[in-house]
Amino acid sequence: MAGNDWINSYLEAILDVGPGLDDAKSSLLLRERGRFSPTRYFVEEVITGFDETDLHRSWVRAQATRSPQERNTRLENMCWRIWNLARTKKQLEGELAQGNAKRRLERERGRREATADMSEDLSEGEKGDTVSDLSAHGESNRGRLPRISSVDVMEAWASQQKGKKLYIVLISLHGLIRGENMELGRDSDTGGQVKYVVELARALGSMPGVYRVDLLTRQVSAPDVDWSYGEPTEMLTLRNLEDYVDEMGESSGAYIIRIPFGPKDKYIPKEHLWPHIPEFVDGALSHIIQMSKVLGEQIGGGKPVWPVAIHGHYADAGDSTALLSGALNVPMLFTGHSLGRDKLEQLLKQGRLSRDEINSTYKIMRRIEGEELSLDASEIVITSTRQEIEAQWRLYDGFDPILERKLRARIKRNVSCYGRFMPRMAIIPPGMEFHHIVPQDGDMDGEAEGNEDHPTSPDPPIWSEIMRFFTNPRKPMILALARPDPKKNITTLVKAFGECRPLRELANLTLIMGNRDGIDEMSSTNSSVLLSVLKLIDKYDLYGQVAYPKHHKQSEVPDIYRLAAKTKGVFINPAFIEPFGLTLIEAAAHGLPIVATKNGGPVDIHRVLDNGLLVDPHDQQSIADALLKLVADKHLWAKCRQNGLKNVHLFSWPEHCKSYLSRIASCKPRHPQWQKSDDGADTSDTDSPGDSLRDIHDLSLNLKFSLDGEKSGASGNDNSLETEGNAADNRSKLENAVLAWSKGVLRDTRKAGSAEKADQNNTSVKFPALRRRKHIFVIAVDVDTITDLLDVTRKIFDSVEKERTEGSIGFILSSSLAMSEIHSFLVLGGFSPSDFDAFICSSGSDLYYSTLNPEDGPFVVDFYYHSHIEYRWGGEGVRKTMVRWAASVTDKKAENDERIVFADEKLSTNYCYAFRVQKPGLVPPVRELRKLLRIQALRCHAIYCQNETRVNVIPVLASRSQALRYLYLRWGVELANMVVFAGESGDTDYEGLLGGLHKSVLLKGVCGIANNQLHANRSYPLSDVIAYDSPNVVQAPEECCSSDIRGSLRLLGCVKD
Repeated sequence: MAGNDWINSYLEAILDVGPGLDDAKSSLLLRERGRFSPTRYFVEEVITGFDETDLHRSWVRAQATRSPQERNTRLENMCWRIWNLARTKKQLEGELAQGNAKRRLERERGRREATADMSEDLSEGEKGDTVSDLSAHGESNRGRLPRISSVDVMEAWASQQKGKKLYIVLISLHGLIRGENMELGRDSDTGGQVKYVVELARALGSMPGVYRVDLLTRQVSAPDVDWSYGEPTEMLTLRNLEDYVDEMGESSGAYIIRIPFGPKDKYIPKEHLWPHIPEFVDGALSHIIQMSKVLGEQIGGGKPVWPVAIHGHYADAGDSTALLSGALNVPMLFTGHSLGRDKLEQLLKQGRLSRDEINSTYKIMRRIEGEELSLDASEIVITSTRQEIEAQWRLYDGFDPILERKLRARIKRNVSCYGRFMPRMAIIPPGMEFHHIVPQDGDMDGEAEGNEDHPTSPDPPIWSEIMRFFTNPRKPMILALARPDPKKNITTLVKAFGECRPLRELANLTLIMGNRDGIDEMSSTNSSVLLSVLKLIDKYDLYGQVAYPKHHKQSEVPDIYRLAAKTKGVFINPAFIEPFGLTLIEAAAHGLPIVATKNGGPVDIHRVLDNGLLVDPHDQQSIADALLKLVADKHLWAKCRQNGLKNVHLFSWPEHCKSYLSRIASCKPRHPQWQKSDDGADTSDTDSPGDSLRDIHDLSLNLKFSLDGEKSGASGNDNSLETEGNAADNRSKLENAVLAWSKGVLRDTRKAGSAEKADQNNTSVKFPALRRRKHIFVIAVDVDTITDLLDVTRKIFDSVEKERTEGSIGFILSSSLAMSEIHSFLVLGGFSPSDFDAFICSSGSDLYYSTLNPEDGPFVVDFYYHSHIEYRWGGEGVRKTMVRWAASVTDKKAENDERIVFADEKLSTNYCYAFRVQKPGLVPPVRELRKLLRIQALRCHAIYCQNETRVNVIPVLASRSQALRYLYLRWGVELANMVVFAGESGDTDYEGLLGGLHKSVLLKGVCGIANNQLHANRSYPLSDVIAYDSPNVVQAPEECCSSDIRGSLRLLGCVKD
């Protein structure tokens, strides 16, 4: 009833329409004026949870109508609308029940298939023993949170960290973020998450062993926000650094780094940030690379110091972090804060918006996909409570607590999981700063005595603002601090207080319900709750016993807690569900016992603090009894107060950071693989005059020559190991090939020696050739046939023939084609491999370069790119699952034993499993295939290619867009100097090609109508993720010629006449 309490009093007036009948003669025929009781109908039919704004407006209009007939008609219409809401509610409940049943069946099927693929029988540990439960959820059900319990232990831990110099990156994109004077509550995007990430960065920067922390966010230089949000860098003030001064350095500390992306000079809500995520990723990648070099000079002995982890906050940052951690090959952490699937269910239950309207308003499906991708890429998911895991994360395809427990037990026993993986869920509650909190020791009868450190001072102004409401301000204060939202259950608290006379006689009630100027200016939801509270105060005659001030400052909240403690009061959080409950920790720090909901985070907090009572928020009597017990029993009150003050340090930031850093330490260290201890060169520094010689040394470690282009990379799976003989043979061939190639380069080096003496910046001999180009043109047009690709390629070549001849422009072919198909394409078109600097093949799972010396073979594969993307590649487990999926599609939809989908062994490689599709219309949408793979804990990308006639399955860290970032990271090829050519549509990885710092040319009329059908089956429209209005994107006219393409390039500033 909390969502519609205002209807109670309104519908009482509807009784004026006419008296209701007894139960035997009641009728819902609204046209029978004297035979219908709207109040009874409301009680029987209206379901809790609706907040129908239009219904409220209808009542206001009806109340203002003087004509009885018109008034009755309006009221009748309102009742019909209530009936329609109830019917909609029942329909939604049915749909949700069906969806949950389907999800259960899919998960059970996925578990069975995953278990069948694993070779060994499940042990007792895999069936859910204590160890596996701990591993899955971070703690046992009965034990307390694993935390440091004394200052001595903390100091011992700190001494162990000395000598470490970690670099940590945090990402939080939306809202307005700065270190001081945070504008919390300015809008829905600038709330608790902003405060959390800033304090986390500050706390981590103060920890021993942490050298630098960067908090990356959006740079906002809009006229309607403060200038400080446009500053590129802001250094955060650290606390408690006295003991670690010797670890400080030139670039150490915690910083807010603001990356420009999205519309310039405009502050936009988080729902509109999605199309601009790739631009942020490219900017953040550039910052991290540069900072790693700087830190390498300071503390790394000249070698880059890569982040030990990148931590994304919320879905938008999670999506960004997944791309960044994949591009850098470093571990990823994720915190959801608020989850999309849970919000979607709540919005559907309210019944105000349809699923399409919800997606249009909140971009909810793109948000959910971002969270699923975060699960795919994360090592650890940090949550505040167990409730978040059990009630929210289990709604996702990529996380199943039961399968996670089985996989974790197999990992513990060192048994293969066949490529299956689920992130570890770690419960680490948010920290708090307690250094400024002084618990109130006095009471209303005797003021606290002052001393030198804390002298007595005048009462804060907020005290008098609250106490003016009370007839007897010396009574214990029951304090509730929550906005007037139906979910906060404030009306039930007022009813419990109003109907319990002993409680009313012993205590006062203070409701801090945000700030307001006038009720009419509040949102309809908040004003409804506030009106209900005011009417309940009047109903129970609570004047002089309830305070509800209109205004308070954020800085006055500690004073409010102190006042409640001074009166020996109690803090209460009666919310229906509380995800965490930070106010409970704040109250405990000020010496207040608590009464809290038993649903959600307060359970974990109470387990640690043991400083109050938990109640059922729906049980009004239970709330009253718990409050009365604490207020009346002074011994119990004192015990709860003491327990809270004694244990609250367990929620401090140092404790949080200790657990946090311990979790990071459990991750396997990862970083770009070519950074070897014996490699004295930073190969991404394009200005170094000795690059060509160092490249020879480096290539011997990471490049492998290939003539056929297939099956050339080493597998990243534990089930596909080479024999020692084959490995030795391969090494011998590789050494000979590199030796032959290096001789050719050395000859070229000697020939160019005189030129280098004249110009030290001459880079003509560097490998690969793309390093010396002014621009790189990436041909990523997803056409259906080789002939169409040849036509497009020739047009692009012709458009820049002069620059191509000069060598200022290089070309990369980026395609879903395998290397053997690209070889055929080159032969058919009369192209030389050297016409292209690189080939991104098999949807981004393979990367080849053209060789400098044709005698050594046409192509060379970047072996380190494979090691860069193989993390979590399921290998044989993916192949088996895909073969089973192909067979199931054929069994369900094929006629006359015709195969619909089948494996294409000739086009498959170690990092790409290719499947041919005979009848595209009968294949399930790509989102269904991705869902199947996620349910089975297989972390990979399924891509529908070539107008749905092929399916490529590649590692989750691989993609065509990520391959471009790898080229930037590996060879220093600036992303801003790249131009990507794409059609109007393309493969299902098309969206990744059209965002970021690089330029894009869209060829209208190319791969348009047919591939648009492929994208029609997406969970969200392309417009949600592609910024078509970006200045970096231009469209060439339909059926364009080479001159049209050159005109588009001229608009982008890439060529001149």
